[in-house]
Amino acid sequence: MANVTPCQTRYPGLGFGLGLRTQHYQEILDSDPSVDWFEALTENYLVPGGKPLYYLEAVRARYPVVLHGVSLSIGSADPLNRGYLTQLKMLADRIEPAWISDHLCWTGLNGRNLHDLLPLPYTEEAVVHVSDRIRAVQDYLGCRLLIENVSSYLTYTDSCMSEWEFLSAVAGRADCLILLDINNIYVSSFNHDFDPRDYLQGVPVERVQQFHIAGHRNHGEYLVDTHDEPVIDPVWQLYAEGCRRFGAVSTLIERDDSIPPLAELLEELDHARRIAAGVDGHAPDRAGTA
Repeated sequence: MANVTPCQTRYPGLGFGLGLRTQHYQEILDSDPSVDWFEALTENYLVPGGKPLYYLEAVRARYPVVLHGVSLSIGSADPLNRGYLTQLKMLADRIEPAWISDHLCWTGLNGRNLHDLLPLPYTEEAVVHVSDRIRAVQDYLGCRLLIENVSSYLTYTDSCMSEWEFLSAVAGRADCLILLDINNIYVSSFNHDFDPRDYLQGVPVERVQQFHIAGHRNHGEYLVDTHDEPVIDPVWQLYAEGCRRFGAVSTLIERDDSIPPLAELLEELDHARRIAAGVDGHAPDRAGTA
């Protein structure tokens, strides 16, 4: 296994948040809902002006915001996209996010974006390749990144370790933090027949900064991470296991399609609060630590 260095610091925790979606922009500004923070999809705001950036800045004036990207392609063999990184840094300097995250995956090759979050082989060579690229991005942005585990639907014959061992090795060698997607763990555990609790136990507590919780589609023999359904009970149960292991980690309800009314998402967020409160005896607030 690759050498793992100790994690020195994490960001202050934010509590319970929602993904910032266009359908809810004005309602958020009009009603100031009981949300501790919002997560903005980076690629929606890489422009010098316009309505999306106007609303992002208006929400940022009232709430903490984090940036969550899908285009870093940190696992690709292509060179890092310097144009994208320049835009990302300009956006981060403008809105001062609490942190920046992206996915442990690759999204294209030879300059072609496949518009999907594709899994990596779990090998020592991939650990070195990905962690070196994460370090380069962190040096450029001047902050520690969060790297998220993706759902997967295939495995590589070259893999020589489990997904959680791979994620942990990358985070240790890169000295980055982890965005642990509870739904993705559940989806992949079903698709690849492993115990999701083994995943939780295999990830270092000190590196987990944020949770994602979302819904998915059940196709019988396999699950697909779609973010267009309510969270199901087994995922909530796995979230409770995560709270027991990792403590008061900043938690986000993620919905990217079939966006329901804001009130429905607030109900799911309250359910997450109740689960965390039942595990810890109290729910974290904005001033809490992750």
